[in-house]
Amino acid sequence: MTQGTYKGAARRAGLAIGALALMAAALPAGAVAAGGGRTAAPEWCATVTVPGHRVDCGTLDRPLVAGKPRLGTVGVSYAVVRHSAPGAAEGTVAVNPGGPGEVAIGKAGLFAMGLGDLLKDHDLLLVDPRGTGRSERIPCGVGDAEYRFGTRAQQRSAVERCAENLGPKAAGYTSAATADDIDAVRARLGVRQLGLYGLSYGTYLMPEYAARHPERVRSIVLSGAYPHAFDPLARNSAQAVSLSLRRICERGAPAACDGKRAVKDLATAAERLRARPMTVPIATGRATYLAKFTEGKLANLVYEAASREVGMEPEKPSLLGDLPHALNRFAKGDAAPLRALIKEDGATGSTEDQAPYIAVVCNDYRTAWRKDAPKDVRWRQYRAALKNAAPGEHGAFSAKGFTEGPTDGGDVCIGWPRPTVPEPKDITRTLPDVPVLVLSGDLDANTPDANGKEAARQFKHSEFFSVRNTGHVPEMELSGCVTGVSTRFVRTGATGDTSCLRALPPIAVRPVHG
Repeated sequence: MTQGTYKGAARRAGLAIGALALMAAALPAGAVAAGGGRTAAPEWCATVTVPGHRVDCGTLDRPLVAGKPRLGTVGVSYAVVRHSAPGAAEGTVAVNPGGPGEVAIGKAGLFAMGLGDLLKDHDLLLVDPRGTGRSERIPCGVGDAEYRFGTRAQQRSAVERCAENLGPKAAGYTSAATADDIDAVRARLGVRQLGLYGLSYGTYLMPEYAARHPERVRSIVLSGAYPHAFDPLARNSAQAVSLSLRRICERGAPAACDGKRAVKDLATAAERLRARPMTVPIATGRATYLAKFTEGKLANLVYEAASREVGMEPEKPSLLGDLPHALNRFAKGDAAPLRALIKEDGATGSTEDQAPYIAVVCNDYRTAWRKDAPKDVRWRQYRAALKNAAPGEHGAFSAKGFTEGPTDGGDVCIGWPRPTVPEPKDITRTLPDVPVLVLSGDLDANTPDANGKEAARQFKHSEFFSVRNTGHVPEMELSGCVTGVSTRFVRTGATGDTSCLRALPPIAVRPVHG
């Protein structure tokens, strides 16, 4: 299960985001610089423009690792897009677009468009998490494309190299630290409460903020959500891949594809790639990688990549809509259509350093082993967990094959050093009792409906909605239906009429012939 958006391509969650969505609570129009901040507006602020709105920016010096002053500080940057109507703002929307490690400030214009008229009376607060965007970089020397397209052994090795290069600074990359950074910005600006809006990994981060600073939260919107206590073997995602294939065939043009056939072809492809991976050259613009395409790489393609941007332009081809045809041709001995999809996804690779992604994932996320155990014990515990997975729990895949798909799960962090920061706690004990809206796309295998429902159950009072015919982060659809519901929720604490969430059109599916 990959939660976010890969740094540099709107990929994960993941990379989730495009041009919409986010919101809620209250910023004063003229914030006064307070302790820990650099009082002069940074030069880059002039490049953050949103027509019709003033943008204020700043940078705070924050402890790199709390309680360890010898490790120094890190500069955390923020931008505030001010409301356009006269008078004080009715609220302030703090948004995180996913990742871990996605930038927020660089998407100011897109977020403003997605919020629609909410920015007439609400301010928008964007904080670049430490190590990303306008905030200070702490690189580890592992690039996006190198990490994504490497074999599983190479990915594990890259994780260990990242940890070695970061050294004790690795402890500075946690969701708790980012949450506290956001609250430090809130305090500097003099804001009493924030409305939190999290997309993809933001649905992990924003509850972390809410649990650490419950009195500072006005409302919460989570889109493309998963709970803190998610399944480290990603069984919900594995099952959702087959469900999505069946749904697009049932809802698509008559006779475009048969859902049962598509799932059977997926199982055939997984079995063949398990026995004999194929090599696919992937050109990223700067380099060409000879990627070893395994059952795990197939899992990543069909649950993560195929969930992106689904429903954004339903009438146009998408990776998910092309899958039944490509899988059918592969099952019949023709690998060309599947190779084309692999290369298309691979072209999004970049050289962006993955420290903010790898370190947060390995520090924070649940694993199928004890993090305080030595590496050889971790391996025994992980293999035992795979062995205990019931047949069929990973859908069309083997347990080992599917769990080698997530770049933020499975065994990828097994060589990460033992924790030097506290283990993440059960956040449900301190979450505030505020209005919460959780949204999932019903074609999303990355953070599927089952995960969204679990995320909603973390809160005392929440509403969950599955958005028909959309994928990861349903705000990606362009009709305005989803953002209309979420912005109304930000304003009023209620969703109002949600009928449009069930009426979005099915996506185009490439016909399967023969």
